[in-house]
Amino acid sequence: MNIKAWITTGTVVVSLALTANPAEAGHQYAFGKQHRERAVYDYAKVVQVEPIVRYVTVTTPVKECWNETRHYTVNHGPNVAGGTLAGAIIGGVIGHQFGSGRGNDAATVAGTLIGAAIGNDAARKRSHGVSTYARPIQRCETNYRSHEEERIDGYRVVYRYHGQRYATRLPYDPGKRIRVRVDVRPTGL
Repeated sequence: MNIKAWITTGTVVVSLALTANPAEAGHQYAFGKQHRERAVYDYAKVVQVEPIVRYVTVTTPVKECWNETRHYTVNHGPNVAGGTLAGAIIGGVIGHQFGSGRGNDAATVAGTLIGAAIGNDAARKRSHGVSTYARPIQRCETNYRSHEEERIDGYRVVYRYHGQRYATRLPYDPGKRIRVRVDVRPTGL
């Protein structure tokens, strides 16, 4: 082969190499997109952790009970039935003492009726008493008491990775270091 052929062949190879490079770079980027699931993780130093606090009002039911004294009265009214019965018995016995034969039966009935009327009247006229009693009764009622409580909603975390500061919010305090996902992508495409 002559020199001219070598130069031509070399030029073709170099031009192919230069034109193939961007296509290959695009292929590598596409390859990286396909395998992005293989993420790279590292640890960063935690610089600051601040709890994110929220205030909530908590309402609690409280059952309160107390004793009250309830007064009630009982009327001891006349025992009309008892007085009438007692008067009828006494009147019947007295009426039976008078008369003889058929008159004895009539005197007994008359004595019973008169005695019942007198016993009833006496029972009604007798003064009746009133008694007052007191007994404790428990009363209860539910009241609601409210107070404020602090609730931690998460943590604002500031961390440093390769000289740069970053901030994030986490549901927990990460401690002295935090695991970070490192995502490397080409720029300028």
